[in-house]
Amino acid sequence: MTIRFHRAPALLATAALLACAGAHAQSSVQAYGLIDVSAGQFQDAGAIKDKTVASGKMSTSYFGFKGSEDLGGGLKANFAIESFLRADSGSAGRFNGDTFWARNAYAGLSGSLGSVTAGRNTTSLFVSTLLFNAFGDSFGFSPSIRHYFTSGTVTGDTGWNNSISYSSPKLGGLSAQLQVAGNDGKTLGRRYGGNVLYFGGAFAGSFAFQKVKEGTTAGTTTWQLGGSYDAGFAKFFGQYGKVANDTTNVDYKLGEVGASVPVGASGKLLAEYGKLSVKGRKTVSLGYDYAFSKRTDGYVVYMNDKLPVVDAGNSFALGIRHKF
Repeated sequence: MTIRFHRAPALLATAALLACAGAHAQSSVQAYGLIDVSAGQFQDAGAIKDKTVASGKMSTSYFGFKGSEDLGGGLKANFAIESFLRADSGSAGRFNGDTFWARNAYAGLSGSLGSVTAGRNTTSLFVSTLLFNAFGDSFGFSPSIRHYFTSGTVTGDTGWNNSISYSSPKLGGLSAQLQVAGNDGKTLGRRYGGNVLYFGGAFAGSFAFQKVKEGTTAGTTTWQLGGSYDAGFAKFFGQYGKVANDTTNVDYKLGEVGASVPVGASGKLLAEYGKLSVKGRKTVSLGYDYAFSKRTDGYVVYMNDKLPVVDAGNSFALGIRHKF
């Protein structure tokens, strides 16, 4: 009996392609990121003028990988690892000594009841803050982000190590997130927080809360209300919050208002004012953002930052932001 094998390579190749197609239908991995570079003068209140090229002023530059696998029955396994970078110098991290995967680094499961991730997770307070101000997640120009996270107000980072995060499914525009974290292996102790978000038509709103211990007893307790209304000719933003410092027994009150006004089909004017009580910090930012495409935009921004006693800081920059 003679057995012929001349079709075996074609059959094997077809089987391999079918296997790959099945694998791709069930799982995926994506590389992505953002590069933000600007040039100008950068100056905080009471600080010297820094005339330079800077990275991440409008949005912190980063790159990452994420993926999911379909486990069947509506259940998926998910992961993400994301690293900040400084495009002006080619350095890793937001600053020297920053953890390499500092943006997010987690694995988890998702299904009809929501998703759970464990590892390093972005905090709910940070998400609520960036959603409800005209300058988004800008550490360089957003009064909201600067007053909460770079003015010595809230304890801890915008991401929590050793954390578990649960995100609920959306119910009629309503969703929630809960987070808890143990000791971070450095200076922070137990942490917990969460937010409730609502997006329905022209109106959106949020309530966020978090408590962070520094060591065993000290730290900060924070709550924040945020909202936005899209009137068509402009989108308006507002935030009000309080940070109670358990170490110094000082309570900080934070208020922010802003607007985003469309200009033509691709541009928008941005304006945001914020006030941080006790410290007496007042910051106003004005900008114009132009979308060259869905992935690339250019911007020009002016910011005035004031503190009592010291000279005001004046920043202005021209930048470009590219997503990939």
